Amino acid sequence: MNTFNRMESNVRSYCRSFPAVFTHASGATLVDENGRHYLDFLSGAGTLNYGHNNPRIKRRLLDYLADDGIVHGLDMATTAKRDFLECFEETILGPRGLSYKVQFTGPTGANAVEAALKIVRKATGRSNVVAFTNGFHGVTLGAVAATANSHYRDAAGLPPAGTSFVPYDGYLGDFDTTEYLDRVLTDGSSGVDHPAAVIVETVQGEGGVNVASIEWLRRLEAVCRRHDVLLIVDDIQAGCGRTGPFFSFEHAGIRPDVVTLSKSLSAYGLPFSVVLMRPDLDRWKPGEHNGTFRGHNLAFVTATAALEEYWRDDTLTREVSRKGRIVGQALEEVASTAPELLSARGRGLVHGLDCTSGDLAARACTLAFEQGLVIERSGAEDQVIKCLCPLTIEENELTRGLEILGQSVASAVAESTVTAGGAR
Repeated sequence: MNTFNRMESNVRSYCRSFPAVFTHASGATLVDENGRHYLDFLSGAGTLNYGHNNPRIKRRLLDYLADDGIVHGLDMATTAKRDFLECFEETILGPRGLSYKVQFTGPTGANAVEAALKIVRKATGRSNVVAFTNGFHGVTLGAVAATANSHYRDAAGLPPAGTSFVPYDGYLGDFDTTEYLDRVLTDGSSGVDHPAAVIVETVQGEGGVNVASIEWLRRLEAVCRRHDVLLIVDDIQAGCGRTGPFFSFEHAGIRPDVVTLSKSLSAYGLPFSVVLMRPDLDRWKPGEHNGTFRGHNLAFVTATAALEEYWRDDTLTREVSRKGRIVGQALEEVASTAPELLSARGRGLVHGLDCTSGDLAARACTLAFEQGLVIERSGAEDQVIKCLCPLTIEENELTRGLEILGQSVASAVAESTVTAGGAR
């Protein structure tokens, strides 16, 4: 690790948690330069839903490159782009009765959020956007203004603006926070400017795997409709099958005005982001939101391959639900061993184990890595261990990873108990 420590910026983060130099990867397995194998329960922070180097997708990519297919084309028309658009409409939008225009933004999820915020402001003529406690939408200036965590906001160098925050589902216990939002939007003296949109994650991944209830999401949509406010669903981490169906909001049966997608959209770890918007909201003038790497053709190829291989029927959705139950049950069992410290929550194959303490969660993740499991933390204090294994993980790998996690948490809890006892 000497080269990285000597030359790379202090901003690096994941490599601090996983001090190994990785060389190969396949499916749910990472291999370092010493030949040691690790199970990957991080999946590129949700970018590798179909695993590393998925052979059903890789073949398409290699064939395209071997045929000298267009790699970079700005936003020019290519066969790869046309194939993706037609396949996306046929396999995803059409069967769900959704009619969206597709905007190819710059390659990061944050850029998709930037574009979404700009278009709702442009379409409504309003500047304010409502976001939620513990929400995470990226760290560029517009996106970080809608991100709640002060760790990211303080790094901006100037006060983030243009956003009002309200409590997410469960933030105030059993109180229905959509009632609060409704009241704020009704009251001209609330101090909250009438917003262009509300931006929400149905499952807050970076915020600590906070899962919005189906009922809360439906009430949120109703509040937006009642007050003529657009609804943006940020599905960058929770989408592309992570919770079961392709879009995470399908559970609730809601119909967002705008959707952002990235991470696993390319299905192969290639940078790719889009904004989906109601056709009447497409108020852009040519080139108003652009970028050199919008519309990455290699990502079009792999994304199309994933749609054709995994989304022609509901097999993957059913598998995610089944494996999700395995993960949920395993984490509930771990939590039951120390209920005063641990609790579990999740949906589909995004689950979290809340360890109350960031130190306890960090120790458990360190022990897990020593046993060959890559898994990270999230939440306001990094106190939640977040399980993001590939959706295509083999069941024996899933079981083994959960066993390592359970053992690691048990050891970390035992260590903390001994330390606490010694302090007394």
